Amino acid sequence: MFLWGQPTDMRKSFDGLYTLARSGFAVDPLQGHLFVFANRRGTQIKVLYFDRSGWCVWSKRLEAGRFIRDWRHVTQREIDPTALKMLLEGIEPTRRYKRYCLLPAEADMARC
Repeated sequence: MFLWGQPTDMRKSFDGLYTLARSGFAVDPLQGHLFVFANRRGTQIKVLYFDRSGWCVWSKRLEAGRFIRDWRHVTQREIDPTALKMLLEGIEPTRRYKRYCLLPAEADMARC
């Protein structure tokens, strides 16, 4: 599964999305990979894939909210099924950092 890192014209269908997938990723689109595209406002997503008998395009448009809130943080990359599910549910995956605690001897001076 691959996420296209730029806003896409949602008037594109099979051939237009295939051209983007073929030119933008280092994989063969005919191998069954899923390619995810979103519009500029982040309210619509199209998924393109090949299922051995032909091309399929799946589309979802939100009535309220956005799939992608800020395009500055979106990069063209491979995503896992969990990230795709989170994207389709409107959950933005952000990097969380581990909270560090002090050792017990240092914890007296600064509460952890």
